[in-house]
Amino acid sequence: MLELIRKERTMFSIGEFSKITGLTIKTLRFYHDEGLLSPTMVDPQSGYRYYDHAKIETARVIAYLRELELPLAEIKQILASSQDESEILSVMEKQKVSLEQRIRRYRHIARSLQQFIDTERQAQVMSTQSEFAVEEKTLEPMLIAGIRMKGRYDECGKGFAKIGRSLGRFICGKAMLLHYDTEYKENDADFEAAMPIRQRKDVDGISIRELPGGRCLALVHKGPYDQLGRSYARILDYIKQKGYTVLAPSREVYIKGPGMIFKGNPNKYLTEIQMMIA
Repeated sequence: MLELIRKERTMFSIGEFSKITGLTIKTLRFYHDEGLLSPTMVDPQSGYRYYDHAKIETARVIAYLRELELPLAEIKQILASSQDESEILSVMEKQKVSLEQRIRRYRHIARSLQQFIDTERQAQVMSTQSEFAVEEKTLEPMLIAGIRMKGRYDECGKGFAKIGRSLGRFICGKAMLLHYDTEYKENDADFEAAMPIRQRKDVDGISIRELPGGRCLALVHKGPYDQLGRSYARILDYIKQKGYTVLAPSREVYIKGPGMIFKGNPNKYLTEIQMMIA
């Protein structure tokens, strides 16, 4: 009994500890039950809880973190990372660094979301403009230099570069990509990088031939290449309404795009989608 009295004199009752820390007795009991802040000693006969000085700092940390609306599970993880109360501030410092990294990541996500929103709004406006409507027209046959490729669509630049190096002075029109697939493929797409040329010149690895003309549906897309899907939806919807049959390959003619040196503004790229119809 004398030993218990001696311990109680060096500790605070739950009521005293509540006054010191600004945490209600109900909250302290809850934290005890949750394993977040355990008393230093519990009287086995009365069940009274007692806290020593070392628990004060822990209680202040918990109260502060709760003011920041951190969930109890996260607070418990912070406290569990420290061997004793003296290490809590060090653990909080590491947590601060982690939060700063997450903030930078969230800011990057927010900027990316804003760019996406701006692009989508611009695309919605363009879809109502007559200059970007689906057009029926007839294409004349043309002499082209082409390189058939299989892989990712963004690898077409290698084909265009080879044609440019080999036939630069014979090129007489915009670069185009011929799509032989009827679906999107990520890594094994079948396509052909091609350019119109004014006369024949045999070059190893490059197909020189006449690309047939005929009736086609055309739609000019303004914006980045990764937004072409919206324009494809419009032209395919038109085809279904008219009951047309599409002939392969479909074509993308790059009216305005990145240069050899400067990328330019992707929002101002102009790409004409051409789908040949029977």
